[in-house]
Amino acid sequence: MENEEAVCCDCIEVHQDIVAQVQEHMPAEELLDSVAETFKVFGDKTRIKILYVLHSQELCVCDIAQLLDMNQSAISHQLKVLKQAKLIRNRRDGKQVFYSLDDAHVRTILSMGMEHAMED
Repeated sequence: MENEEAVCCDCIEVHQDIVAQVQEHMPAEELLDSVAETFKVFGDKTRIKILYVLHSQELCVCDIAQLLDMNQSAISHQLKVLKQAKLIRNRRDGKQVFYSLDDAHVRTILSMGMEHAMED
């Protein structure tokens, strides 16, 4: 399949029954937009790094900044984007705020992405 050009369909007849069946199960445009926006958030290497470090441990901004060798303000900005996308959550403990992945779905998406990237 590598280096293959897209092949134009030369079919004469559309399979209306199959098209109708698939169309019946198509999600609403708003849902597809939401999914696309979620995947856009995954499209930034810094955010992937943050998600990766949060995959195994709840961390504060200082810890994340140290791990990624970045300043706290850059990390805070990316955490805000991840939180708005509902990919992470936070909890306050006194003056410190700790971040973790929002749920098992985020963990699964990240794990599957890593697995896919490591395939030959």
